[in-house]
Parts: sequence; C-alpha cells; structure tokens
Amino acid sequence: MKKKSADSCDERILRDCFQMYTDPERGLMAIAESVDVTLLPPKKITVMLIGNHSAGKSSFINWYIKEQVQKTKGPGQGFTIVASGCKRETLKSKATFELYPHFRALQEVKGVSKYISTEISTSREKRFSLVTFVDTPGLVDGDMQYPFDVDQAILKLGDMCDLILVFLDPVGQALCKRTLDIVGQLNERQGDRLRFYLSKADEAGGESDRQRVMMQIVQELCKRPGLNKSSLDMTTIYIPKTNKPTQCINQIDQVCHTIQKTINLTVQNTLNTLEKDCELIREAVTETLNNDWQYCKENRSAGSVSCALGMLGFFVMVLFALMMGIIYWEILEMVLGTYGTEILLLYLAPLIRVLDTVPVQIQLITSGFLMQLSVTLIILAFIFLNTKPTLSEKQKIQLQKKLEYVQEVVKAKKKKLHQEYLQWSVSDQNTD
Repeated sequence: MKKKSADSCDERILRDCFQMYTDPERGLMAIAESVDVTLLPPKKITVMLIGNHSAGKSSFINWYIKEQVQKTKGPGQGFTIVASGCKRETLKSKATFELYPHFRALQEVKGVSKYISTEISTSREKRFSLVTFVDTPGLVDGDMQYPFDVDQAILKLGDMCDLILVFLDPVGQALCKRTLDIVGQLNERQGDRLRFYLSKADEAGGESDRQRVMMQIVQELCKRPGLNKSSLDMTTIYIPKTNKPTQCINQIDQVCHTIQKTINLTVQNTLNTLEKDCELIREAVTETLNNDWQYCKENRSAGSVSCALGMLGFFVMVLFALMMGIIYWEILEMVLGTYGTEILLLYLAPLIRVLDTVPVQIQLITSGFLMQLSVTLIILAFIFLNTKPTLSEKQKIQLQKKLEYVQEVVKAKKKKLHQEYLQWSVSDQNTD
C-alpha cells in the first residue's frame, strides 16, 4: 500500500506544478505574461521509439501499458502519439496538434501532417500517466518511398523528446542503413538521450548468435560520427511470452527503469525550473515597477519643459501680434475697437518710439521671425508633451500583489513539494 502511494507522488508533484503554471487567474504563465515574460508549463516526458521495420516498437508500447492500442506499423506508415487520458479515443492530426502544440514543429516537414495521429489510453500501468510515447514508422532500405521526409521528421521529433529508444531487430533488419544513418544524426544532436536495445532477442538463436549480431550492430554504429564502443551499451530485450519458455536473458525491465529515471529527472528539473521562473518573475516585476518610476520622473520633467516652451511660444506669439498691430493700426482697431486701440497704444508708446527708428522692412522681417519662433516653440512643446505610458495606481497594486503571491505562496509550495519529493525518493529506495 505504501508503494502505491509512493508511485503517485511524482505524478501529483507534476500535476500541482502544472496547475501553478496554468491557473487562469493566478498562474505563473498569466503573471509572467503581464510583465512580457513567456513561460512554458511542465509536461510529461516524451519517449520516441525508432528502429527498423518489425523491430517491436508498437509491441513494446502495448506491453508497457498492457493494452492493445497500437497495431504493428508497416514501412511508410506515419507517426502515432500514445498518451494517457480519461477515455479511450483516437485523434487525427488536427486534434493532435491542438492537444500537443509542442509537436507543431513537425508541420514544417512537408507532407507529414496528415500522417500523425494520437491514441489516448486510460491505462494506469507502470508510469504511463507521466509518459507520452511517439511510435515512428518502421525504417527500411531499398526502393521504399515514404510520403514525407521521414529522416527530417524523426530528427525534428528528436529535438522535442526526453528519451529516444532505438530498437534493433536481430532477424535480418538490424543493419538497416537508414536506421543506422538516422541514429548517427540523432547522436550528433541528442546523444545523451539515445538508448540502444536488441529487441526480439529471444528470436536471435543461441547466446553466441546474439553476441555476433550485437557485435555486427556495434561495428556498424561505430562508423557513424560520435559513436564508439565505449559509449554503446546495448541491452537485450523481448516481450515476455508465457507459452514460450526461453533461456535468453530479458532485460526489458531496464527499459522501464530508464523511463523511470527520466521521469525522476524531469520532476527534479520541473521543481528547479519553478524556482528559476519565480525568480524570473520577481526580476521582471521589479524591473517593470522601476521602469515605471523612471518613466514617471521623465514624464514630469518633460511636462515641465513642455509647459515652459508652450508659455514662451505664447509670449512670442503675443509679441508678434503686437508688432503687426503697431505696423498696421487698422488691424488693432478691427480687433479692439478705437477706444481699446488708443489705450493699448498709450501703454506701448515707448515700444512704438523704438520701432519708429527701425525701417518698416526690418520690422516685417522681425515679425516673420517671431512668428516662426512662436510656431517652433509650440511644436516643441507638443513634442515634449508626448510622454511614455505609465502604470495606473491600480496596476501597480496588482503587480505588487502578484509579486507577493509568487514570493510567499508559490515559493512556499515549491519548497513543500521538494521536501515531499526528497522524502518519497528516500522511502522509495528503501522499499526497493
């Protein structure tokens, strides 16, 4: 009973982390988006199986989940995603890309989209609830024509997967050149994710036959860049059959152990990423508030300059109007009337005496200059008035609350989950 509880611990941790990221109101993704930061939610591990035709990839998936969801894939057939869900169903490519947006990069490979489907299973066997399998087409040599660039599609999938299981069938197809070439290319890009298995090992004859086949495979793989004998660890596996006894050692449980180790690493990475993302949000919120304070300061300074330029422009405009009125008295009389004009000229008598000493042409040039200066000052005032957008007080308060939530609630929950994971790891090892 204790083991059953332990088995659900990593699943619960990933589920809680996923909830903390995707909650529509207080999720980390929504909070990060409000400060122009993009975060990705945690996901199940993705395990891709590649190999020659009839290598037993589909059979392994069926054995792992103890449900016959996968039919044997022939050469040239497409990709099948096998995932855990609430009900058994089959999804076509469009629904697949909607459910798994991280697989959309496959659409870049011409013609592959319509050859992708998803099988949803309700199985709770082993660690299937935390695993998404990707079953690839069986690879063959010769004149076989695929309806899409299968090499490029597998390489793109390799970039998305956490684990790549290479199944090599010892009965005639293990040295398939296409398989070995793709493995070599994958090794250059994701060598740390590759695991090699001699599948259907019980059909390879005696122990000496198996060793000979494995040596041939290793020799061929070592011809590919980056692969050497010291880095190749090939395990013999086969699907157990109760009605067919065999003396061949079956290490298929090691495949399950490898998947479990990848899940454990994913849980640890998810908790570490959660901590980093909280810190990233803290920095982004702090920077946003600091920038807003700086923008407010710059806006106040720009507002003061704009006001000064506007007042100066208005004053110069008044001078221009007065000079034009002194030169053309009839304009003043039209605007102010006779009495108003006499009063104004009385006050401007000293200025009028000065202007009388200046030629009319110079007065007109000066008036034109004052008009241009006034217009320039007013335009500059409007330019300085174009301030940077700032946050409202309500927005600032909301950001502060979001920051407090991340610092006090999310980080505390992450710490608790981490402690639970460590306790589970210790108890799980003791149980084993």
